[in-house]
Order: sequence, then C-alpha cells, then structure tokens
Amino acid sequence: MERAPVVIEFPLRGEWQAPTTPKKQIPSHGTNRLGLRYAFDFLQVNYKKRSTPFHRLSAIRYFLFGVPLKDCYCWGEPIYAPCDGKVVMLEDGIRERKIVHWFVDSMIAIKNALFFNEEKDVYSKIAGNYVVINYGKNGYMAFAHLQKDSIAVTLNQEIKKGDYLGKIGHSGNSTAPHLHFQLMNSQDIAHSQGIPCLFEQYEVYQNDGWQMVYNQMPSETDRIRFIK
Repeated sequence: MERAPVVIEFPLRGEWQAPTTPKKQIPSHGTNRLGLRYAFDFLQVNYKKRSTPFHRLSAIRYFLFGVPLKDCYCWGEPIYAPCDGKVVMLEDGIRERKIVHWFVDSMIAIKNALFFNEEKDVYSKIAGNYVVINYGKNGYMAFAHLQKDSIAVTLNQEIKKGDYLGKIGHSGNSTAPHLHFQLMNSQDIAHSQGIPCLFEQYEVYQNDGWQMVYNQMPSETDRIRFIK
C-alpha cells in the first residue's frame, strides 16, 4: 500500500516549470531506485520564446558550444524549507561544470546512472551538493544538485518552514541547472522508497491569468509560480 501524499509548502519562489513530475508518470524518473519514485525537477524557462529555453543565449550556441552557468535562468535561485525539520545529511563543495552542454552533461548523467552502485558509491556522485531533512517520523526530503558552497544549514540543525537552505546549482547528474526534490521513507537514500507529496498552494497560468490551486502537484506543461 502506498503512503498518502504529504502536503508541504512549495520550496521555491517565483515562476517555475516541472519537466519531470509524478503527475506525468510514476516512477517520475523512470526508476524506483534511490527514493526517486515521486521526485520532481524544477527549472525556470523563458515563456516569451516558443522553445521556452532555460538559458538567455541562442539555441545554436547551446547545441554547439554550451552556455555558461551565469546565463541559465535559475542558477543561483534560493531554496527554502517546505516545513519544519532537522538536517540529517548534507554535502557541499562538489564542483559544478562551468558550461552547460546538452551532449556532455547527458553522457555524464547516463554513465553515472548506469554504473552507480548503491552499496559502494556515495550519494553525491548522483546528487552533487545536497541536503536531506527529516520532517517527521520515517519522513525525509532531499534537495539535490545545489550550487557549490551555497548550503546555508549545518548537520543536525533544527529548521523552520521557510528557512533558507541554499542555491540551485549544476552539480552531480544535472543536464541543466535545476532543483531535484524528493520525499522518501529513509535517511539511507540508497535503500529508500519514495513518498508522494502535494504542495499547499501555488498559482497556475491559464486562460491568460494566474489561478490559485491548493493541495496539488504541477504537470509537466504547467507554468506555475509561488510568491510569499
């Protein structure tokens, strides 16, 4: 029997898209390994352009040479705690690739995913810089691919809903700067199972305006925002 969804606050501010979401498919990342069953990926895109790019430069520049991190919309955006909890795991200092390139990043991600060994490899090989928070009995949440040296919390720190955690980055198995977010039933990520979640409230752009929704999760095509 699957656990009931946990309702929490959205962990980001401003406008976002969720190209990977359990609203589209389960398991959302194509596997149940590492607690990934109900995981989300969030990134920012330019909705004024038909291709909705995640960067400020041309498509030709991205495909041929890649784009610098500073030209990616959500690189460096702040991440906030969606609920009260305690920091139980974290990793910082993992370097980020300075250029985002579709082929290079994809090959690295495929290689790491195929050869990752839950018994031998450290989670940072996949997640890069990350934070894991215990939000209650048998409930944990992970924030992955954070910016190097941006994590603002410490191990065993008690945190409150809305506390600043760190910045979105491009570390680990990242094909573009984004936030990977998931809930799971164990601090032992290698052997954890995913837990579904809903977000207390956020807005969806539809019919030429913003509409508030409650206790839902975004689809891969939703243009969403959360302002607090």
